[in-house]
Formats: sequence, C-alpha cells, structure tokens
Amino acid sequence: MWQRAPVANPKIPKWLRLGSLIWLGVWIPTYWRYWGAQNFVHLCDIAVILTCAGLWWSNSLLLSSQAVSSIVVDLLWDLDAAWRFFGGHHLIGGTEYMWDAHYPLWVRLLSVFHIVWPILLLWSLGRVGYDRRGWLLQTAIAADAIVVARSMDPALNINYAFRDPILHRAWGPGPAHIALMWIGLVMVIYLPTHFVLAKVFREPERLGPK
Repeated sequence: MWQRAPVANPKIPKWLRLGSLIWLGVWIPTYWRYWGAQNFVHLCDIAVILTCAGLWWSNSLLLSSQAVSSIVVDLLWDLDAAWRFFGGHHLIGGTEYMWDAHYPLWVRLLSVFHIVWPILLLWSLGRVGYDRRGWLLQTAIAADAIVVARSMDPALNINYAFRDPILHRAWGPGPAHIALMWIGLVMVIYLPTHFVLAKVFREPERLGPK
C-alpha cells in the first residue's frame, strides 16, 4: 500500500533518521519493562513506532497517517498535563500516570514526547508532503487497535475499548461500543485533521513513471 522513499536521497535529514532509531532503542524497552507489552496497543504508542519508521524511510504515507492520528490527541494530552501541573487537577484525563510515584520520574518523563510529536509531524509533512491516503490508513489502524484492546484487561481501558473518555461508560455490547469509539475517532478527530492538513500541505512527489 505504501512505497519507501529512496534512502539514498532522503528528505528527512540523516541525523533525525538516526535519532528516531536511537529513541526507539531507549523508549521501547523502557516502556515494555515498566508498562508492559500491552502498552504498545495504545494508538499514541503505535504512532511513535510508525512515525519513526516514516522518518527513517522519509515515507509520506506513514507520516501523514500518524499526523492524522496524533496531532490533536497529543495537543489534548499536553493540555491535560499542563492543567494538572498548573491547576492541580485534570481537565480531560489521560495523563494521571504522569503523577504516579510508583514509576520512576525519568520513565514518566519519556512521555513528554507528546509535546514534541505534533511539531515533529508538521515539520516532517513540510519536507515530504501530506499523502491524502493517510487518513484512510489510520482509520484501518485504529479499527484494529480498538478491537485488539477489547481483548485486554478492562481496567486498563486501552483505546477506550470498554468506556468512553468523556462519560466513562460503555455504549452497549462490545461490538457496538467498539464501532462507536471508532466512528467517534474518525469523524471528530481524523477527518477534520485530514481536511486541514490537505489544505495546508502539498501532495508528496510520486515515485515511478507518471
């Protein structure tokens, strides 16, 4: 579905491509040890891995899909964390673990990637362009991630597969709830983000004969 950009002439600088690999080399084993393997079903953590892959290959489709997935969600994470830090309580929720002293501070601070990721993705799209297929790819990724999350511990509520993020309730039996969470993501976050990115950024250069 997606083609790798020629590594011989990447649009993403070499230092950033190597930096993305170093980041994964630190981040993945640390999160695996402290949060467990199930943590990588979180859409925001899937985004980290796919963004780094997109950076390594200068791949506009991967970067575009994760821009659709991450920019708004990361900004909401930033807002909630800032609200808790300055105001003493959470505005939206989702960053409670940042104040959980059961985990080392340096491990929790790795999650500040949420601050950097929107900037990184927007800058990357300025280099490689925005692939209009990105939102379709991300809708498929999200559907799979929510379904897989439903098979995990309900207490974790990964990807809100058991309870919604606003009213904190289940909406009918499992299939109905999963469908509603997926539709909400697509219609409220993915599709509006897609329209904005498509308007702001040029389309990527296509490889091969025209």
